[in-house]
Amino acid sequence: MADRIKGSCTTILVGKDASLDGSTMIARNDDGHEALDPQRFVVVHPADQPRHYQAILSGLQLDLPDNPLRYTSIPNANLVNGTWPAAGINSKNVTMSATETITTNPRVLGLDPYVEAGMGEEDLVTLVLPYINSAREGVIRLGELLTKFGTYEPNGIAFSDNQEVWWLETIGGHHWAAVRIPDDAYVIAPNRMNIDQFDFASPDSLASDDLKDFIDGNQLNPDFKGYNLRHIFGSASIKDTIYNNPRTWFGQKHFTPSVEKDYEPGEQDLPFIAYANRKITIEDVKYVLSSHFENTKYDPYGHGDASDRKKFRPIGINRNHNVHVLQVRNNVPASIAGVQWIAFGANTFNTIVPFYTNVNDTPACYRDATDTFDPTNMYWLSATTALLGDTNYEFYMDMRDNYTLEAMSAYHAVHHEVDSVVHGDADVTGLLFEANERLAKIALTKQTELLGKMVRSGSEKMVLRFSFDD
Repeated sequence: MADRIKGSCTTILVGKDASLDGSTMIARNDDGHEALDPQRFVVVHPADQPRHYQAILSGLQLDLPDNPLRYTSIPNANLVNGTWPAAGINSKNVTMSATETITTNPRVLGLDPYVEAGMGEEDLVTLVLPYINSAREGVIRLGELLTKFGTYEPNGIAFSDNQEVWWLETIGGHHWAAVRIPDDAYVIAPNRMNIDQFDFASPDSLASDDLKDFIDGNQLNPDFKGYNLRHIFGSASIKDTIYNNPRTWFGQKHFTPSVEKDYEPGEQDLPFIAYANRKITIEDVKYVLSSHFENTKYDPYGHGDASDRKKFRPIGINRNHNVHVLQVRNNVPASIAGVQWIAFGANTFNTIVPFYTNVNDTPACYRDATDTFDPTNMYWLSATTALLGDTNYEFYMDMRDNYTLEAMSAYHAVHHEVDSVVHGDADVTGLLFEANERLAKIALTKQTELLGKMVRSGSEKMVLRFSFDD
């Protein structure tokens, strides 16, 4: 099973009272083992949703309901290993991001081993998102599927609607637990078991029917009081201290610096639920998911000792395939409430673009990536810009920052304009499609301009240069 597990990604969850505009947000870097894996942004219509599903990797087969909803998706361009939809928002403004690879331990797997012919990251969005009317329904449907079919890997999955944000973690082959994130809280979830304190009696907790008995009957709880699922089902390894925990540390350092100062980057017990010292913006979420320990000695682009700069796995990394922020807004009509912010490639030199999800199609430059290099496609253009930026980060950083300010300002302007003319529940899919086309054109133009400036200025610094004035 190990070759199926990505072991990557970073997730951020934000409750509606913790965000600047009262929206819920779930966000994730969709990372992989390889640096390049072209991605697309598409709409899946009910007629295109399979009624009989067969997984590529595990061979799992099952019949699906006959009444799917339309939903957005970020599938791989190369489908040889399956679709891997990653994340989307359905026509009921319910979101799902799947998955964050997490950790486990041998005590759990000895009792509830993985299911070779079960579900995995390849499958989950397709099997769940088109059939749910709320985030809580998403947890319940996925939990039922896990209990029935099992999974061959450990994963964390996020759901949201305009009121609630939920986080579910799989446990062994068939078990699971989920928590509703408090409205005024946020979460930074790396590749480890993340849920800590769990209250089986709370209406904001859901789990396998037998999970408490599974823990108690098998003497799995190492703590004297309470149920800390990270302690019971997760890991506390050396790898966690260098690969996982520092990402949570840096995210909490950004959002809650007064609390973070008491922790070290490798801390095993950084809290799952956290509270920011200000309301969280879209730009905050993107910054953390693009970050590489800026202004610390651990920054790979910094000037610290080489051993420090290579000590921890950064959040923004060459293996970022896409970053998505799934936002459901509360201050606008339902027809425009769902917004899927997307960027492709390594996140150091891109911007997230806010696409309305109540549409029937997506812009071609985001929809049609293939394995063939094409700088007119946003995936390949973003990957190229990040590659050049990596050669001299400090030199190109100001160009990147100016581009980000200009591009994000333009995206917000389009949204303000469109939002202001939509009232009630009229059919606005055509209007939103045109808005998305405008957003894609701005993004492609601004990214191309940035790359052009980098090429022009960077060519002056090439090693292969010579003049009579040298």
